[in-house]
Amino acid sequence: MQLDLPIAAPASARPASPPTGPATAKSRALRAQMQRWGATPVFDVYWRFAAARQAVLMRRLAGDPPPWSDDPIVARHRFTNPYRMTDRVSQHLLTAVQYSAGRDPATLVLRTLLFKVFNRIDTWQLLIAEVGEPTVASFDPAWYGRVLSDARARGRRIYSPAYIVPNPPFGAPEKHLNHLRLLAAMLDDGTVDRLVGAGGLRELFEVLRRVPSLGPFLAFQYAVDINYSRVTAGGEAGFVVAGPGAVDGLRKCFAALPAGAEADALLWVADTQEEHFDRLGLRFDPVFGRRLQPIDCQNLFCETDKYARVSHPQFAGRSGRSRIKQVFDARGRDPLPPLFCPPKWAGRGAQSLPLFDVV
Repeated sequence: MQLDLPIAAPASARPASPPTGPATAKSRALRAQMQRWGATPVFDVYWRFAAARQAVLMRRLAGDPPPWSDDPIVARHRFTNPYRMTDRVSQHLLTAVQYSAGRDPATLVLRTLLFKVFNRIDTWQLLIAEVGEPTVASFDPAWYGRVLSDARARGRRIYSPAYIVPNPPFGAPEKHLNHLRLLAAMLDDGTVDRLVGAGGLRELFEVLRRVPSLGPFLAFQYAVDINYSRVTAGGEAGFVVAGPGAVDGLRKCFAALPAGAEADALLWVADTQEEHFDRLGLRFDPVFGRRLQPIDCQNLFCETDKYARVSHPQFAGRSGRSRIKQVFDARGRDPLPPLFCPPKWAGRGAQSLPLFDVV
């Protein structure tokens, strides 16, 4: 498998590679859309990066020793997996928060939101150790608040730096106390019940978008997380919200993308993924037989924005960032455990599944 990606391209670089071979209606439509949105060389990088980063995951799951990539940027820097649900935090959400035991739907929603507000595995483990398994009946924001305040006083971080999480307007002197009050308010005002009654990803987002302090990006991320659980029967196709990093990546890939068309572009990319891998001669091994979903394509644009800061610095994003901060060190890495897929998608029982055992 060819993993070499372009490291630098001249400012006059040619547009992304158009489809080759006999013209078909599908290839003509693909070419026309790429031209309409002004596909740049970074759009080809998007697919090459996706294939290279997925190959890293597959090699680690197979137990291969490092190095896992001969691409210098992928090997040197930290990037998320192409599939959102395979990242470490999402896997913990699935296995320890949502599918660890049978839960009623309201408790599943509460547990998911409590975990994701802080988005740290060790914060969740601290709460479990000090308070016990969270349920709707036992949820006591004051008790949780004391545990987290004590942890902060000892210099412990309780929030992940992955998202910028605004402070909810509930009057407490510390953000974590306001988040616990927010969760209590969501139980009291019927928001959790409305989330339980949602029919799928879009409906979850529409409920969460009305919650104080949750902008479109966080509301969508939390909707995706709840949608992993048994609360809904739906998948992830057909609806997506672009975050700031993905918007930067989209602009680097599509020079003429109209403002406000980001979701349309993400859905189109998800719908045409096989044609792009084919036109570039790339092998992409899907997880659990699932195609990349719109949320995965959204994440990949965010990671491509980071990658292109090094590979194609002449394509500037709105953020103005010019380097990748996080470095990846393959030394001393523990073997990856088998991946877990929500049973409603895997078509299998609720257990850990070796990746290569899934059809």
